[in-house]
Amino acid sequence: MYRLHIDIPFGPNENDAIQQVEDLMQWHFADVDAKEKIKYLMGNVEQINYRLGHDEDRQKSNYLDKNENGHVTNKKSRISLSESTDENQEKFGWVGHPADI
Repeated sequence: MYRLHIDIPFGPNENDAIQQVEDLMQWHFADVDAKEKIKYLMGNVEQINYRLGHDEDRQKSNYLDKNENGHVTNKKSRISLSESTDENQEKFGWVGHPADI
């Protein structure tokens, strides 16, 4: 299976990078039609997996997912495009159109 990997540099500050990724994901998935558009364009994709990595980290760590000790995991964040959700799906605190955020 082919997969799209997009490499977007967010700078050296971890907290800023986390906030920028969260903002980016919210912006692109806040549109009420976004999931249907993606499913239509991408051939009924059911989920999108993503992670925030670091150039100097040779592991496939996800700086968006930390355990209770503050250590990053290698578990990807997930957005489900289907109606059902699972425990790894990112949960955003908004509903509606991007202008409503």
